[in-house]
Amino acid sequence: MKASRNRQCSGQILVLAVLLVSLILLSTQVYVFEVGRSFVETESSHVKDFVLAVRLGSKHVVVGSLVNITAEGYNSTLSTNLGRWVNLTSDLYRFGKPVLNFAVKNITPYADGVYLSWGADGLGVSSAYVDFNFTLSDRQVDIRLSYDVNITTSLVEEGVYRTLTGNWKQVNVTCNVMNEGTPALAENVTIYYEDAGSWVPADQQQNYELADYGNGTYLITFEVSLPEEPINVSAQVHDLRQIYVQANVTCTQTP
Repeated sequence: MKASRNRQCSGQILVLAVLLVSLILLSTQVYVFEVGRSFVETESSHVKDFVLAVRLGSKHVVVGSLVNITAEGYNSTLSTNLGRWVNLTSDLYRFGKPVLNFAVKNITPYADGVYLSWGADGLGVSSAYVDFNFTLSDRQVDIRLSYDVNITTSLVEEGVYRTLTGNWKQVNVTCNVMNEGTPALAENVTIYYEDAGSWVPADQQQNYELADYGNGTYLITFEVSLPEEPINVSAQVHDLRQIYVQANVTCTQTP
C-alpha cells in the first residue's frame, strides 16, 4: 500500500527552515562584526561558532528536503535545496570567504542522495545521504573540513492475529520507529488492514487501542471481521521531524 497524500511544493517546508537558519547565522555575524572591532582575539571562537552553524544548517536542509520528498515530492528536491543553501552560506561571513560544496550519494541503495524503501516485508526506510566539504580562509584561521549528513527514519512492523469466533480476529501490530538507528518517537502512527483489495483504517474497528511505550515502540490492537486469510496490515508513520515512512506486513496466526 502506498500512502495517498496530496503533493506538496517541494521547497515549501525547506524554504522556511533555511530562512530561519539564515536569520540566526546573519544575527550571529552582525554580533561578531561588532565584537570584532574591539576584541580581535575572540574572533577564532566565533569562527568555530560559524562552522558549527553551517554544519547544523546543512543537517536542517537535508531533514527538510527529506520531509518534502516523503510527502510525494521529487528526489531532485534534495540537490535543489542544497544548492540554495550553498549560495546562502557564501554571503554570511564578514571576515573571510566560506566555500561549501556538497555531493549527494549515488551508491547503492541511494539515488540522487535518497533511499526510500516501503516494502511488504515489515521494514520501511526513508533516508537521505550527503557529503560536504567546507573551507574558510580567515585572517587568523584556515579551515578545511569534510563531513557527511545521513538522515534515516526507519520502521519495523510486526503483526500477529488470533481467531475469536466466526470470522472475527484480534490483530496485534507492533511498530518500532528509529532515527539514525536510535529509538525515536512518532508524531503519528496509522494502521490499515486489507479487506477485499481495499485498505481500511484500523481505528474504525471495534476495541481499537494504541499503546505508546514512550521509547519508539507502539502496540496497536483491534478486532475485525475478515473471512479471508492472510491478514495484511500497513503502518504509516510520521516521526517528530515530519519524515514519513511506511511498512506493510502479513500477520502471523497465533493460537
